[in-house]
Amino acid sequence: MDKTQDTIDLLKEYNQHHIINLLSKIEEKEKEELIEQISNIDFDQIMELYDNTKKEIEIKENKIESTSYLDKEKLTKEQKEEFDMLGETAIRKGEYAVVTMAGGQGTRLGHTGPKGTFKLDVYGKGKYLFEILAENLKEANQKYETIIPWYIMTSKENNEETVNFLEKNNYFGYSQKDIIIFTQSELPLVDTEGKLLINKEMKIKEASDGNGGTYSSLRASGSLADMKERGIKWIFIGGVDNVLLKMADVTLLGMAIKKGVQIASKSVVKANPHEKVGVFCKMNNHPKVIEYAELPEKMAEETDINGELKYGESHIMCNLYTIDAIEKVSKEALMYHSAFKKNSYIDENGREIIPEEPNSYKFESFIFDAFEFFDDIAILRGKREDDFAPVKNKEGVDSPKTAKELYEKYWERQKRGT
Repeated sequence: MDKTQDTIDLLKEYNQHHIINLLSKIEEKEKEELIEQISNIDFDQIMELYDNTKKEIEIKENKIESTSYLDKEKLTKEQKEEFDMLGETAIRKGEYAVVTMAGGQGTRLGHTGPKGTFKLDVYGKGKYLFEILAENLKEANQKYETIIPWYIMTSKENNEETVNFLEKNNYFGYSQKDIIIFTQSELPLVDTEGKLLINKEMKIKEASDGNGGTYSSLRASGSLADMKERGIKWIFIGGVDNVLLKMADVTLLGMAIKKGVQIASKSVVKANPHEKVGVFCKMNNHPKVIEYAELPEKMAEETDINGELKYGESHIMCNLYTIDAIEKVSKEALMYHSAFKKNSYIDENGREIIPEEPNSYKFESFIFDAFEFFDDIAILRGKREDDFAPVKNKEGVDSPKTAKELYEKYWERQKRGT
């Protein structure tokens, strides 16, 4: 009884009267589960995030400057050999692990199921996105005579389906004891009045808290502790949907080791000043990625003395960290961004409401917001045709059609040795 009353008091304090009404109408078991869920919600955090949706994002131009990078194509033979040797040594010593962010559904692709289970139509018979990544890692394992531990982050929504899919496909021949699956954390959705949404299971409706949640999820799941036990020193984090992602790039790793940095990343040049990608820069002397919508037009078009875009290094979700860096940011509260979305919900009378317009806020942190906790980042510029073929949209740019083309052309060049 006390727990119920405490919950009611808490809900009153945060103006969640619709949930109090619901508690009086649902079955005892549902009520207990809902109360348990409510007790784990940080209402102060959620209300602060809701209040922030009313504030304007402000970027002062004078605080931003361009960032330096090394172009992989322009490294001297000696530089490349030194980087490659340093990177290869670390991988051979078993100091390297890979994390794949695979919490999303393939909805935008018109695919039912986790995104990693999408089959790309390559070479006639097709390959699953998970299969492409597994092949990439198996090739590195063979080359460097090791087995790289592979951590796969799912969401509560797609975890069971992902695990079943990987089991059914025998993990695409990857060492099962070296695949660790963990789930991403979630945050409640709130409507335009700051009220939490309820789902069909009579629970608070939650959604994954963005790819920035990877760090804290690595810690909370015990994956970070597992890495330490294995003697891991470097961790690569990438997405599930880039079919040209090099998850064990010894040049990138060696560059980070040589420069003595805690974080490194690979970039590709923006296709044009207004391409919708986040770009690297420095803000207040710290590394940062600015989303395309937040970069003033004048700065997006600015060029340097060589005629290249000053803010032209695109973030392609190809990030490398020391284990100390992950440890550090896993304890930090990252900035959250809000997205205004359409979400169905159950009203206080138990009816399902399916809105026609956006009606609620989803809160996400971005993986690159953690860069600001460091003084420096090492950036290696790669090539779009070698490093970046994402599968995001059903048609047009970054679609299965463009990814298939880039993937097949890349492997054709590899065979020819060009």
